[in-house]
Amino acid sequence: MANRYLLGFDVGSSSVKASLVNADSGKCVATAFYPEKEAPIMAVKAGWAEQEPQMWWENAKLSLKKIMADADVKGEEIKAIGISYQMHGLVCVDKNLKALRPSIIWCDSRAVPYGEKAFKELGAEKCLSHLLNSPGNFTAAKLAWVKENEPEIYNSIYKVMLPGDYIAMRLSGTVNTTVSGLSEGMFWDFKNNQVADFLMNYYGFDRSLIADIVPTFAEQSVVSAEAAAELGLKAGTPITYRGGDQPNNALSLNVLNPGEIAATAGTSGVVYGVLGDVNYDSKSRVNTFAHVNHTADQTRLGVLLCINGTGILNAWIHRNITPEIGYAEMNDLAASVPIGGEGVTVIPFGNGAERVLENKEIGCSINGLNFNKHHKAHLVRAAQEGIVFSFCYGMEIMQQMGMDIKKIHAGKANMFLSPLFRDTLAGVSGATIELYDTDGSVGAAKGAGIGAGIYKDHDEAFATLDKLQVIEPDVAHRAEYQAAYAAWKDTLNKQNK
Repeated sequence: MANRYLLGFDVGSSSVKASLVNADSGKCVATAFYPEKEAPIMAVKAGWAEQEPQMWWENAKLSLKKIMADADVKGEEIKAIGISYQMHGLVCVDKNLKALRPSIIWCDSRAVPYGEKAFKELGAEKCLSHLLNSPGNFTAAKLAWVKENEPEIYNSIYKVMLPGDYIAMRLSGTVNTTVSGLSEGMFWDFKNNQVADFLMNYYGFDRSLIADIVPTFAEQSVVSAEAAAELGLKAGTPITYRGGDQPNNALSLNVLNPGEIAATAGTSGVVYGVLGDVNYDSKSRVNTFAHVNHTADQTRLGVLLCINGTGILNAWIHRNITPEIGYAEMNDLAASVPIGGEGVTVIPFGNGAERVLENKEIGCSINGLNFNKHHKAHLVRAAQEGIVFSFCYGMEIMQQMGMDIKKIHAGKANMFLSPLFRDTLAGVSGATIELYDTDGSVGAAKGAGIGAGIYKDHDEAFATLDKLQVIEPDVAHRAEYQAAYAAWKDTLNKQNK
């Protein structure tokens, strides 16, 4: 049988990654990313963050060229294409499908006042019950900024799209989007199951700016003759999947059902859980979007918790407290101290305002330090425990929304390399942790296989997902973990008044 391959792109703010997956074995045969050093982010003013969409396209081409050469794969052997992308960005194109300005990306904060004003004037109940979030700093608010500050550009806009929509458009010449994408931009009304006309009308946006809606898993468009010649692909190759980076990370970890959780713990940390009923947090401390498998008939919402002060705190401790040893030795040092750090607690919120604290910036603090009793091992342990406890604090909000958290899926990377971090998270939450070997571009490729009908469902697509380790909750020490968490929460509550 001839080889069949699936192509996945992951369009991040630091690079564009591409992977080729053998559709029949389920194994990744080649992967590459460009640029090899972090891609530039333009900041014309403080708080701004922009990237040229053309740069994503050039990096996608370079990544694709390398993996096709490395795996010796021909364009006609690629049977479907999937795309993962950085969420919440705004791309504006004219009638010739040319970008009218750089993309305003996820970490740009200029639109915050536009979202806050809409939330106040439309009313919290209206926004939360229909959008499941405050309009905040999401794509719709970014478009409102363009409308007010760059009217000539705004008046030339044919369609607005997200970064993944743009790459799909460059591949196919067709402009479309998904319900999941519209929901992350605050363009989707969950109560009426349609584009959020009330927010569109409030901002004065014409409905024609919204691209045609296609299913997340389906033939959304096909590679054009022009793109095929440019990329070495076969014209007509279907694009069959698209998802934002966090929903796609969950898909990559086969997290699709209510109560399942996908977690990452890099510089910042994300806990992404699936909810089976339409719900929201009344204080908007977590964000709720349509998950990749959400449909009108089956509610599947992704509840997103982001903690800014995660790996960045652990790296700070390493750099300033234990620079003479590596991370593995640092983990061993932390494990020499009992659960709860013998009274030392670290509040880890030293990387800006935290949404989980209603956008307060309370900073990082070390508490309970006794100069006659404690040493650096206590600080290392308390820092890792503090990061875990911040995760659990956010997970309690998810539980209040109706999520029953029993299992946490994660890639074996970053903080999840620390046994202490893993054991503490399992111990406090009571959830089993499963660690896997996967990434976003591989997940996008497998999503394409589902959308193309090559796999009958997600279970078949991820049957070959490599489970590396399972961490069960330590029942014998549950009370100690719970006591340490309670002490941490008491300290946080005193500081977060």
